[in-house]
Amino acid sequence: MLKVRNLNKSFGDKVILNDISFDVNKGETVAIIGPSGSGKSTTLRCINLMEKPDSGSLTLAGKTYDYAALSKQDISNIRKSTAMVFQNFSLYENKTAIQNITLPLIKGKGYSKKDATEEALKQLEKVGLTEWKDHYPAQLSGGQQQRVGIARALALKPDVILFDEPTSALDPERVQGILGIIKEISKQRITSVIVTHELEFALDVADRVILIADGIIVEEGSAREVLKNPKDPRAIKFLGHFADKLEYII
Repeated sequence: MLKVRNLNKSFGDKVILNDISFDVNKGETVAIIGPSGSGKSTTLRCINLMEKPDSGSLTLAGKTYDYAALSKQDISNIRKSTAMVFQNFSLYENKTAIQNITLPLIKGKGYSKKDATEEALKQLEKVGLTEWKDHYPAQLSGGQQQRVGIARALALKPDVILFDEPTSALDPERVQGILGIIKEISKQRITSVIVTHELEFALDVADRVILIADGIIVEEGSAREVLKNPKDPRAIKFLGHFADKLEYII
């Protein structure tokens, strides 16, 4: 479903991603972990072109795109095939919960208002927010706002959903609810890439784990392989901070 090859990204003289390559199979959930500032979120933002990669290629749903030679149609195709769930929610503050879902369906997917509303209600029910459909983001808790973001992503029916640290902005009591929803998405075999610092969640949900450090992939494999038996010194150092927790959860 998704192939990233030789992805490079720098900001000025600072190299953020250095020749990143990985695959995500159809229906697979892949978790990306690693130290802060290692390039995890930038990887997701490059995949859906919120950040313009310096070089590399992307194969998505059978079509390959050269990041150095993207047409407007290529950019449109990639963005229509992916959906991002942001760590800071990224909802329209002047739109209600249901409008935050119907707007991209109407503008981006060509839905009629009636069909968009039906789809939005369906997804809001899945995340337990039907009764909150007419509330604005300021009237919702952080966890509820993130549920709207997830419902929006699901409504778009993308080939791949990209989750960028979806619990990092939440109070601890809201985290498990959001992780539970993502776990249900994984069970439905919706292709997903999740940047997360929740190692127990990665172990429970991910088919594979990728550990990025210093802008490169230093470990890749099953969650147990990566979390229990890291081989690269950078992975060992990073996971060492979670030694007590990892001993408990594995």
